[in-house]
Amino acid sequence: MAGSRGVVLAALFANGAIAVLKFLGFILTGSPSMLSETYHSVSDTGNQVFLLIGIRYSDKQTSREHPFGYGKAQFFYSFLVAVLLFGIAGWESVKHGYDAIVHGTHGVAGPVSIAGFSFPSWYVNVAVLLGAIGFESYAFAKANKELRRQIDKYGWTGLRDAFRKTSDVTTLTAFTEDTIALLGAGLALAGILLSKATGNEIYDAVTALLIGIMLMGFAVALAWENKRLLLGESLPAEVEAELRAAIENAPQVVHVDTFRTVYIGPQSVLVTTDVSFVPETQATDLDELIADLEAELRAVDDRIEHVYVEPEV
Repeated sequence: MAGSRGVVLAALFANGAIAVLKFLGFILTGSPSMLSETYHSVSDTGNQVFLLIGIRYSDKQTSREHPFGYGKAQFFYSFLVAVLLFGIAGWESVKHGYDAIVHGTHGVAGPVSIAGFSFPSWYVNVAVLLGAIGFESYAFAKANKELRRQIDKYGWTGLRDAFRKTSDVTTLTAFTEDTIALLGAGLALAGILLSKATGNEIYDAVTALLIGIMLMGFAVALAWENKRLLLGESLPAEVEAELRAAIENAPQVVHVDTFRTVYIGPQSVLVTTDVSFVPETQATDLDELIADLEAELRAVDDRIEHVYVEPEV
């Protein structure tokens, strides 16, 4: 959890600074792609606020109404990020880019004056985008480090495997968001430079449209990943097989009759199982046997938080 919070705070700092820079760049130059990038960074900043709320809410103590805690709050707030922030920001960027393509842009063609100095308008956009890439690279490095740590820890094959299997949607959201932000800034930079080189503003407008489409695509992908966890996904089959084998190899266990797992929060799993013990097992020994099974399961995978064993003798 601490790793996720650090990733989110780094991204919040970077995206807040970038949003201000991009908006100033748009005000000074009127560039369509800069406005799309402003929408993008504002949505990213709001994203981090929602994720921090989710982290804070998930830290609440268990209660009668929520006996397994509030861990799924992070799934819910990440889903809100996808639907409310990225979807809306992406749609606004698409509309603005389309309007600029159809009706033309209204950018500042002449020089821009800042503190008594005059610059070509495209200089301002390039400087802002290069600054944005620098800030985003910092946030991306933090998110990438945390995600790589999880990949090494759980033996995933790479980023694609992590995207399908991780329950830490907070880190996943921040990582993907930072990746999209770097791509968006790169697209905007390419569009502005192409418009400058050719004298045709269509490239700036087209990149604004592409940034919006990219944001909306991410919104769909993120919502889909949160859906599987909100609906109650189990651990991957290969992990369940390891856990089941750990029970079957335990002393006095004859057979595992049923075995189920479900995520109840980021990196937090509930396990229920029916276990048949040897007929000679005494009822007085069951408590110790079950406690040993719980410890063995947690030794195999530290994400396991709750274990319920139903003994069959």
